[in-house]
Amino acid sequence: MRFIETWTPATLVSTRDLSPGIREFLIRPDRFDGAAYPVGSHINVSVTIDGLPETRSYSLVGEASPRGLRIAVRRAEDSRGGSRYMWSLKPGARLDITQPSSLLAVDWTRENYCLIAGGIGITPILGAAQALARRSTNVTLHYAVRSRGEAAYLDDLAETLGERLVVHASDEGRRLALDALFASLPKGTLALFCGPMRMLDAARHAWIAAGHPLADLRYETFGSSGTLPTETFRVRLKDSNVELEIPRERSMLDVLNASGHEVMYDCKRGECGLCAIDVVEVEGEIDHRDVFFSDHEKQENRKICACVSRARGTITVDTLLRADAV
Repeated sequence: MRFIETWTPATLVSTRDLSPGIREFLIRPDRFDGAAYPVGSHINVSVTIDGLPETRSYSLVGEASPRGLRIAVRRAEDSRGGSRYMWSLKPGARLDITQPSSLLAVDWTRENYCLIAGGIGITPILGAAQALARRSTNVTLHYAVRSRGEAAYLDDLAETLGERLVVHASDEGRRLALDALFASLPKGTLALFCGPMRMLDAARHAWIAAGHPLADLRYETFGSSGTLPTETFRVRLKDSNVELEIPRERSMLDVLNASGHEVMYDCKRGECGLCAIDVVEVEGEIDHRDVFFSDHEKQENRKICACVSRARGTITVDTLLRADAV
C-alpha cells in the first residue's frame, strides 16, 4: 500500500538517442496544460516486465515545455527491466504516468550553488542549471562522465552555462575530485547532486569533511544502483514457513506486496524510509541501495528499505515490526 497518487493516460510523442546508451522520450499527457513543475521533478511510469505491471520513476529533463514532458533513460543491462521496456516503445505508444512531483528541495536565496551530476544523473540537474543561470546566480556544474560521447545534453549545458560547465571525462584523465572541490566552496554554498550510489556516498563524506552542513547537500540517486550485482535472492518471513524468491527484475517490495504481505511505501527510490522493514537474520550479504539510513545503520543490518535494497543469499525479515522505521 502507498499514499494516493494521481495517474493520467499519456502518449509517447517521440524519441531521440542522445548517445549510444541514452534515449530521450517526449511524453504528452492527455490533459496537458504545459504548467511549470518544481525543479528536480520526476514522474512514475507504469511499465510491463515479464508480463507483470511495475512502476519506474524517471526525472523530468529541463524546465516545463508546452510540447510535453521529457525523460531520458539509460539502457542498462544490469537493471530490473525498466530500461529495456522503455527502449522497446515506439512513438504513439500509450502510457500511464503520474503527475510531476519533486523531492529535490532548492533554496533560491543562496549566493553560491554547486551542481554535481554523474552520468544520467544530469536529467534533474539540467532544469536546476537553467533556472539558476536565468537568475544570474553564482552557479557551477560539475558533470562526471566516462567520455564526452556518452554525455547527454552537453550542447544545452554549454549554451546555458558557458565556462561555468566543467566536464570531468574519465577517458581524458579528468576525474572529479570531490574532496578538493568541496574544500574550495564558500561557506553557505548549496550543492545539488544526482548520481549513482557510490558517488553519493563519496560526496556525503567529502561534504562533511569539508565542514559543510549535510543539510546543504541536496540529492537524488539512482534507486537501482548498488555495490553488488543485481541478482536473484531469497527472503524468509519470520515465524512462518514462507520463503519468497526475489528475481533480479523485481524489487523485494513488489514481491512482498504481490504475495499479500503488505508493506507501506511512498517514494520507491530509497529516500523516504517508509518501506523499511526489520532484518532478523542474514545468510549472505545485504546491498543497501537507499539514502535513508546512515552508514552506521547500514553496517548494523537491522533494517532494509524494501523498495530498492537487495541482497546476496537469503535474509529473514519481519514485516510487522516497523514502527520505528521512520
